[in-house]
This record gives sequence, C-alpha cells and structure tokens, in this order.
Amino acid sequence: MAKGMTPADLERVSAGHFVAEGDLVVERALAAGCEPVALLTDAEAPATVASSMPSHVPVFAARAEARRMLTGLGVALDVIGLFERPPTRAVDDMVPTSRHLLLAEDVDNPTNIGAIARSAAAFGVDGLILDRNSADPLARRALRVSMGTALHMRHARVDDIPSIVPLLRTHGFVVCGLTPRSTAEDIAEVGRRLPASARVAIVLGAERDGLSERTLAALDHSVRIPMAPGIDSLNVAAAAAVACHSLLARTLSA
Repeated sequence: MAKGMTPADLERVSAGHFVAEGDLVVERALAAGCEPVALLTDAEAPATVASSMPSHVPVFAARAEARRMLTGLGVALDVIGLFERPPTRAVDDMVPTSRHLLLAEDVDNPTNIGAIARSAAAFGVDGLILDRNSADPLARRALRVSMGTALHMRHARVDDIPSIVPLLRTHGFVVCGLTPRSTAEDIAEVGRRLPASARVAIVLGAERDGLSERTLAALDHSVRIPMAPGIDSLNVAAAAAVACHSLLARTLSA
C-alpha cells in the first residue's frame, strides 16, 4: 500500500479523475490510453488486469465486504480503478473530423448517457456533444452501463445545443431531432431519404420536456418514432438506439 493512501481514497474522486468498475471497464480504460492512478482488487483472487498496472500505480487488495462498502453498490466487484480524466474535446476540432454525432440536451441521468454512448458506438457515431445540463459520460454509472465504450467515444461540452447548429451545417451535417409531436416526420421515412453518404447529427432531449423550442426551430428534420396508440414516448436511451438504427444503419457500409 502506498504511503499516505488507503483503499477509501479510491472513492474520493476529484474533478480530474474517473472511476472504472469491473474488469472489462478497467481494461477498456487502459486500452483507451487512460492513465491509472490506483487499483482495488479482490484480496483472495486478484483480477488479471491487476498485473497490467504500471509499477508506479498502487494496487490495493480487500475482501468482499470492504469492496461492497467502497462501491456503495452492494456488489463486491473484482476490481475498481481510479484513472486520470482525459481532456474534453473542443467542439471546433471534433465536428470537422466526425462522420456522425449525437447531441444531448438536458439528459441529466448518467445511466441514460451511458446507454446512449453504447448505442452510438454500435452505429458508428464519432462523438457526443452535451449541453451544460447533461450528465457526464465518464460518471461511474455511465461507464458501467456503457460497458466502458464511453471511454472510446469523444465528447465535448457546449452551453446550449442551438448555438452549434450553424457549425454543424457548415460542415455538411443533416441535423435531426427526436420529438413525439404528431407534426414530426416518421423517422424511418427520413432515414430512407438520407443518402448513404450523409453526415448526420442526432439530437436527443430530456424525457419529460423533450427538446426546447429553440432547438426544434434549428433542426433540419423533427422526427418521431411511431408507437402504439396511447404510448407517447420511449426512454431516451431506447429512443437513441432506435434513432441510430433508423438514420445511420445504411451508412455503416458506405
């Protein structure tokens, strides 16, 4: 154990760090080039990834009860890693170098952000752009739900979504936003009309309020997912997966 440190230090996460929970997420953090700070593993059966830690990184070992207490999950994960947080990308650098983007407005639940990041990666999205009210893709719950894929997904912060729509259009993006409004276009029909070479930005809003009026007014297409009578919306993470499939699936081989 490193001098002056205890396993509890793993739970005191500053703004410059993030926590990776479970062997897969820790492995993906290392594969993404993230710098480890400390590792906590099972005292009786250390995780294999512990042997991959650089020699200067302290590795702590604890029994199941201590690990359950540290995570607050009631689950004794085999390994937990504390890592240096990678720098947030600049929007001006990310937009020109992306084929597809996903934008989040007021999506403040990290579980939803994690699931969105996982779906986005599956359909070839190059980056997430989040407004100031949306959750952190590297939050503990977000990383768990994304299975660590959020670590390989570039992300940037902006004050508000409408302000960057002109930049997206300058770089040839078609901007599509999800809304349950009956006046919106059927998302499947919009997807069929988009050329396979299209650069697409998909905008998602909060589940309760949806996209703001300013954001809706800035879109190229307001799109809706057809649903059974009496159902007006999906969980935003589920809607993101449907939207990515409807608007981007044809572009995967283009």
